[in-house]
Amino acid sequence: MSANEDQEMELEALRSIYEGDESFRELSPVSFQYRIGENGDPKAFLIEISWTETYPQTPPILSMNAFFNNTISSAVKQSILAKLQEAVEANLGTAMTYTLFEYAKDNKEQFMENHNPVNSATSISNIISIETPNTAPSSKKKDKKEQLSKAQKRKLADKTDHKGELPRGWNWVDVVKVFKQNWL
Repeated sequence: MSANEDQEMELEALRSIYEGDESFRELSPVSFQYRIGENGDPKAFLIEISWTETYPQTPPILSMNAFFNNTISSAVKQSILAKLQEAVEANLGTAMTYTLFEYAKDNKEQFMENHNPVNSATSISNIISIETPNTAPSSKKKDKKEQLSKAQKRKLADKTDHKGELPRGWNWVDVVKVFKQNWL
């Protein structure tokens, strides 16, 4: 079989296996992503596998550069990719995308044992605030007061006293009306 026929068969198999699986995403007919772990799990990560022209005779391109993986240190990413690369070498010549995703799912805890979440948003905001302290005050916008129409102002003035406060017991009038209607 040629590489294209192998790819078509594997693509069809992947579509049928992962149909309805929220963790699987087909980016293109030769590129796939799979989220290992649940949403919100701090040890969850995303693997992207892209097939080359001659895949499965040549290894696919493995990547963990997705935005989803920003909290994972580069050392942990390199460790995961190295372990996945070993699995690629062991399965070279066969359809291996499903095998790699399952291998990553089975070994998730081992892959993420040295993981300490990196808070990239904090470090980026610190860098930005350090680099551009002069632009922050000038870009500050003044909060506008809510504009009321004349009718809204009149209605508000009728409800409140001269201090802008509602009179004592203002909401009890409605309760008395309801009781009158129910008892009569």
